[in-house]
Amino acid sequence: MNSITTKQFSILSDHMAVYQFMLDIYEKDWRNGVAAPFWEYALCSDWMDKSYLHRCRMWKDGERIVGFCFYENPMSDVYFSLRLGYEALAPEMAAYAGEHMPVNGEHQLVIFGSQTPILQAAKAAGYSHESYVYDCAKPLHYPLPEGFRFTEPGLLDLAKCCECCWKGFDHEAEDGPWNGEFEYSYALVNAPHATPEQHVAVMNEAGDYVCYAGMWWVPENHLAYLEPLCTVPEYRRKGLAAAALSELCRRLKPLGATHMTGGGNPFYPKIGYGPGEKWTYWKK
Repeated sequence: MNSITTKQFSILSDHMAVYQFMLDIYEKDWRNGVAAPFWEYALCSDWMDKSYLHRCRMWKDGERIVGFCFYENPMSDVYFSLRLGYEALAPEMAAYAGEHMPVNGEHQLVIFGSQTPILQAAKAAGYSHESYVYDCAKPLHYPLPEGFRFTEPGLLDLAKCCECCWKGFDHEAEDGPWNGEFEYSYALVNAPHATPEQHVAVMNEAGDYVCYAGMWWVPENHLAYLEPLCTVPEYRRKGLAAAALSELCRRLKPLGATHMTGGGNPFYPKIGYGPGEKWTYWKK
């Protein structure tokens, strides 16, 4: 490993290379790290604090990235991406995270259950773990209830999407009514690898968006990456989210999608998602 060098991350010069690195090392069980949209979605969001991006570090073999240590949200959560064949770097990466990634003195390592080298390095460094989520394992076939309809591909109204997300993530109850601001959404739909033409929203009879499912289609990995998914509170438990995910499967399977991500909510296994990547959280 004498040829290995390190470089601190710069969003202006390094993002495209890191995205390609994540595409190249991707495995369905996330054994080498997160899917590429996980990182780009965060960078283009308004909810991620980007003040500490300079602490994220790349490991390179010549010009090729072979390892990446980074945070997302909250800043105290640290992630690892590691190219196959460079497992010997895992202890160094874990040590770097422990020394340089804490924010306000706090941090935890987020490691997927199949990331064996990183798991072993975390154990050796004195970390312990807790929790997991699910991934999609089989097709979904949930019809849209009567009185609702899907948006046409590529014809989303960004203002309605933002209002749906504001209500769907319960901000209205916590922070008051939506203020009409949706300019931030352009950063997401104009992200280098965003696929807004694949997003799906469910409309009620009045044309309001009451359920929204964002989709980052990654053809290189045959991956349908779901982000975000939300339903307006008064429209929950009507089968709208399940129908939206079924529609995404219907649209993306002909394009070559073999799997679609989900989340940790019990909703996912209830509608047919199977066990997927396990998220484990490690603290000292």
